[in-house]
Amino acid sequence: MAAELTDGIVTLRPWRNDDAAAIVECVDGDAEITIWLDQVPQPYTADDARAFIDGTAVDQETYAVTDADSGRALGSIGLNRPIDGICEIGYWIRADARGQGATTRALVLLSRAALEREGVERVQLRADIENLPSCRVAEKAGFRLEGVLRSAHWNARLDRRQDWAMYSLLPADLA
Repeated sequence: MAAELTDGIVTLRPWRNDDAAAIVECVDGDAEITIWLDQVPQPYTADDARAFIDGTAVDQETYAVTDADSGRALGSIGLNRPIDGICEIGYWIRADARGQGATTRALVLLSRAALEREGVERVQLRADIENLPSCRVAEKAGFRLEGVLRSAHWNARLDRRQDWAMYSLLPADLA
């Protein structure tokens, strides 16, 4: 895991134990996170945040997305370890930081860093087709829509199966 990635506007850094309160502030009760990320507990507690921080190193790289100037936690972005040259990436952003480009900047930073690594040939992400902001982030970051994974996941909070848009970014897309 890289210690830090930055573009001067946002900085990605590993989550730290002292970030637990900031994660709770970002996630607890957030309607968008609750709906789209159904595996994130609600209500979200400090114990949940500490478990998230402790578990992030297991099979993925997970970073705090922070404001580069103030260091304020804006969200999270994570990248699974590559399998057959493929990494999957996911993200969330706090409500008051949405629509300002931080998520797109974070996605650009981490996806391009991943594709520069030896053996990584593809970065992919999935988003519910009705989660238009998340789909827009992927497209603004240069990811290509490949298709829709129909009825790919049961989301009990939505009380329906979700169709996921599948996006990818390849090294050739960066040229």
